[in-house]
Amino acid sequence: MGDPYVDLVEKALKISPEIQFATVCNMLGVVKHSEHRPDAKNFLSKSERRKSIESATRSWLLRNEFASKIGKCEYVIAQYGKIKRIVIPLGEDHILYMTTTQNADHDKITSKAIKLKLGKITKTVKSQQEQIIA
Repeated sequence: MGDPYVDLVEKALKISPEIQFATVCNMLGVVKHSEHRPDAKNFLSKSERRKSIESATRSWLLRNEFASKIGKCEYVIAQYGKIKRIVIPLGEDHILYMTTTQNADHDKITSKAIKLKLGKITKTVKSQQEQIIA
């Protein structure tokens, strides 16, 4: 079995050629794995991408502040002048952060991406934590 974070990012990129960038990170904004499509244009520097991902995780936590009253946030799509940013929860501890081309069909991408599961990642992380404790 390969690295579950790598596997999940690769599955996300296979959803559509319009996805330029995919990252799995934890809720502290720590990137577990990130990949750019080879032909994708980088609009942000590495430092700016890190800040954008950290901002997305902070925003995600704030969005769920009222979940008990309005329900949990299922995903977020932000339309910018040059790209779209899609953020999808992967369980309670991780998010999938993707950028797409400006004209990407975000409905199709989102409906496929929300089906990605982190079960293998959760099991692997718990197994690693148990090994450290033992």
